[in-house]
Amino acid sequence: MKKLFCYADRYLEKSDWRDIAMLKFCLFSMGIFAGIRIPEKNRKQAGCIAAAVFAATYIPLMAKFISVILEEEK
Repeated sequence: MKKLFCYADRYLEKSDWRDIAMLKFCLFSMGIFAGIRIPEKNRKQAGCIAAAVFAATYIPLMAKFISVILEEEK
């Protein structure tokens, strides 16, 4: 667990405001997925938008995080 926190600290040191904003959008879209009560008629549309935002933010965030992890192992 300590190692994971060290990775997270290094990730934040190398991040700028854009990375943090993407992280917030990613978490927000996960919150929508997790069960915010949306009326039945809008649920599918909200789910599709949340999925698109999640994919668009999660992939670059994890790519950068993995590069931070691999950087230490070299």
